[in-house]
Amino acid sequence: MNLSDYALTAYSHGGGCGCKIAPSVLDTILHQAKPAESYENLLVGNQSRDDAAVYNLGNGQALISTTDFFMPIVDDAVDFGKIASANAISDVYAMGGKPVLAIAILGWPIDKLPAELANKVLEGARAICAEAGIPLAGGHSIDSPEPIFGLAVNGLVSIANLKQNNTAKAGDLLFLTKSIGTGILSTAQKRKKLSPSHYAGLLNQLIQLNKAGAALGAVEGVHAMTDVTGFGLLGHLIEVAEGAGLHARINMDDIPLLDGTSFYLEEGIQPGATKRNAASYYHKVQNSTGKEDAWITGLLADPQTNGGLLIAADPESKEQVQQLLTEFGLAAYKEPIGTLYESGTRVVELI
Repeated sequence: MNLSDYALTAYSHGGGCGCKIAPSVLDTILHQAKPAESYENLLVGNQSRDDAAVYNLGNGQALISTTDFFMPIVDDAVDFGKIASANAISDVYAMGGKPVLAIAILGWPIDKLPAELANKVLEGARAICAEAGIPLAGGHSIDSPEPIFGLAVNGLVSIANLKQNNTAKAGDLLFLTKSIGTGILSTAQKRKKLSPSHYAGLLNQLIQLNKAGAALGAVEGVHAMTDVTGFGLLGHLIEVAEGAGLHARINMDDIPLLDGTSFYLEEGIQPGATKRNAASYYHKVQNSTGKEDAWITGLLADPQTNGGLLIAADPESKEQVQQLLTEFGLAAYKEPIGTLYESGTRVVELI
C-alpha cells in the first residue's frame, strides 16, 4: 500500500477532542478527598478547570504549561499532525500567552501502520509549530494499539495579561472566534459522507491557530477567556459562567456554524461524545428557543477540536476586541453571541 492509501480514522475508535472523557466522569477521576497541596508560585493549577497550568517565574512573567493529544480526526497523516498541534498550542493562546516550545507525544501501532506514516504526522506538527514561531524540540513515543498524537507546550505571559476561564464579570459580552460543528463534520467524514467542499471548510478551521489570544491578553477589558474543545460550546460556556458565579444568555441565531453542520445533523450524524456531554450538563440549561432539546444538544454539546476562543469582555472594550479580531482575520466573528448576568433560572439560557 502507498502511504496515501491508509485512512487513519479507520484505526481508532474515537477522534479529535471527541476522545475526551465526559465532564461528569472527569469530575470523578479528578476528585480529591483532601485539599490539594499549596504551592506559592502556582497561579493556576488543579483548583480550577482552566486550559493550562500557570507558574509564577518571579519576574512579572509566568510560565504556561499544557498538554493535549488525541486519536485521528482525519485520514491524512500530515493533516492529523497539523490539527493535533494547533489544538495543543491553542491552550497557551487561550490564557493570553505566547507559545515558546513544544514537545511531541506519539503513540503508534507499529504492527498496523508504517513508521513512515508517523513521520508524516511529525511533518504536519513541524509545519504548525513553525507557523506559531516555536521549535518542536523533542518528544516521546510508544507502541500503542491506536494512533495517538499531540504536544506538550510551554508558553510565557505577563502576569498582568494572564486570562483565566473563571474571572468573567456581570455584564460581559461573549464572543466566539470560530464556527462550531467540527464533531459533526468529522463524524460524517469518518462515515465517508462528507462532501469535498465541506471537508475543505472543516480542515481549514481545524488547522487554524488561535493567535488572537496573545493580543487579546493585553486588553484589560477582556476579563476571561478559554478555547472551546471537547466539552462543546455549552460545556465550556458553563465553566466560564459557573467559575465566576454568573449566568449566561445566548442567542442561538448568533452562533456561527460550519457549512453543512445542520444538514449532517438532520441526517442523524453526530459523535458519541455529544450525548455524553449533554448528559453531564444539559440540566443546567434553559431552552427558551422553541427548538427541540435534541437539536440544541446536537449542536451545542458537539465536541469541538481546536475550536475558537470564547471571550468575556467588558462592553466598553467591545470596539477594541472587534478591531483585534478584524486584524487577525476574524471579522466574521466580531459580533457577540451573548451576555453574562448576575442571576438567572439556569446557568445558561438559550433564546
